[in-house]
Amino acid sequence: MRKRIIATDQQETAAPDHGWLNVEELAEVEISSEDEAHPIESALLPSGSSGWRAAMPGKQTIRLLFIHPQQLRRIRLNFLENRTERTQEYVLRWSADGGKSFREIVRQQWNFSLQGATSETEDYQVELPAVTVLELSIIPDISGGNSTASLAQLRIA
Repeated sequence: MRKRIIATDQQETAAPDHGWLNVEELAEVEISSEDEAHPIESALLPSGSSGWRAAMPGKQTIRLLFIHPQQLRRIRLNFLENRTERTQEYVLRWSADGGKSFREIVRQQWNFSLQGATSETEDYQVELPAVTVLELSIIPDISGGNSTASLAQLRIA
């Protein structure tokens, strides 16, 4: 009899960081702004704890410029907001030609509410060959409010 043991949901939960790429070694990062107390490393590196926050209100962009093209299969985003009720929109895009052209992965809006919806986590299964640029654009408040963009965590595999 042939048999094999398959992973269960419990095993997947026990090792959530398995397979994440080391962004520090594989890419340069461009950001439109950053709060000194919440640098981008805090959202990209496993040792980060405070996440990234923009230095000013309005649309913000985070770009990962890969030194060598990367094949991506999974992208996880986590946003936290416990200070302001707002509707955020973000767009995740990728490029295979160094940023000359982009393809949209997802465009999504999320309502943060202080009464319970203070966290948004999205885990995308993708098949992206030869990614040279991964770009995340965030509009922190689509109503034009004075909110600053933030990102608790960005992981790629």
